[in-house]
Amino acid sequence: MVRRMDIPYIRGRVALQAHVAVPEGTVEEEYARNGFFGRYAHLYRTEAPVNWSRIEGPLRPRAYDLNALDRGVKGDLLAARHRVLANADVVLTTAVLDDEMPYFFRNADGDEVLFIHDGAGRMETDFGALAYEPGDYLVVPRGTAWRLAPTSPTQVLTVEAFSEVAFPEKGMLGQHALFDPAVLKVPSPDEGSVMKPDANGEFEVRVKHRGQITKVFYPRTPLNVVGWKGTLTVTQLNVRDIRPVLSDRYHLPPSAHSTFVMRNAVICTFLPRPLENGDPRAMKVPFYHSNIDFDEVIFYHRGQFFSREGIKAGMLTYHPQGIHHGPQPRAVGRTANVTHTDEIAVMLDTKNPLDVCEPVARVENVDYWKSWRAP
Repeated sequence: MVRRMDIPYIRGRVALQAHVAVPEGTVEEEYARNGFFGRYAHLYRTEAPVNWSRIEGPLRPRAYDLNALDRGVKGDLLAARHRVLANADVVLTTAVLDDEMPYFFRNADGDEVLFIHDGAGRMETDFGALAYEPGDYLVVPRGTAWRLAPTSPTQVLTVEAFSEVAFPEKGMLGQHALFDPAVLKVPSPDEGSVMKPDANGEFEVRVKHRGQITKVFYPRTPLNVVGWKGTLTVTQLNVRDIRPVLSDRYHLPPSAHSTFVMRNAVICTFLPRPLENGDPRAMKVPFYHSNIDFDEVIFYHRGQFFSREGIKAGMLTYHPQGIHHGPQPRAVGRTANVTHTDEIAVMLDTKNPLDVCEPVARVENVDYWKSWRAP
């Protein structure tokens, strides 16, 4: 099937190549449907659309310091989890785990993508065990029993998806782009669980179904698999093994950095990479856009986040549909002599609007929206 290219209308002063040679005295805004894949218009404004003087009402860019949340119960991951953002497709949570989980957990409601922000240890699953470290994604299919056994305090960001989590199609880039499938790790049953029975001589499995927890007890460990085969299992991917797509002369949209896809949502990974150094007219920072069809969430893991003011590791920003965002004013000036990015961040884009959950509302930087105002 051949898809025809839509021929755009052109009126007034424009850049013929998007994000390159923006007319002097203007800023570029991308106004587009279906993320970066639908019909679009590039608007060339005399002032940035985020140069507001004040905002009245609930719609605004938001930032949260997840480091300031309570740490919760030492080894109880479910009790330690704080809900951050949620809709009918996904729930985003964060937790710090100091001790081994004294139970196994099975999510019957959805797949889970765990991102290890800090700490190290071992994940035990029906399929076997995996050692984890910072920068690991751990993808757990719905219905898998698992637990975490930290060797150092572990901070986990989790996306619970009420649909199957998959890798994106790589199209013309080929199957070895972004990461070679050979770098993926899966557990082996060679190492069984080291969890000991409780005081009653039993092993507990907590099953989440329709949002409620049922406790199931066994006289012997339920992680008793001695072999497995197939295409469905727990999968591990570290960010160091992701090789981002690059363009020397054009700023690629975030979708070029997609890592996982699910119903009505996508997870992208932003990594250190060369900037657009091949053409001095090319933009080096994200263009302004207004999130017509997607909410955008970014969790900051490591590095220098040069396009954002006042952001540190462990913080999260939320840009809902209907409000502009893009590079903050000082970011544009900082890029003049910068040739590489030095940041690692995880982005969640959702088709349906997200609700801010009560625990995280307590750690909001309420003045974050002001950071776009011209200095």
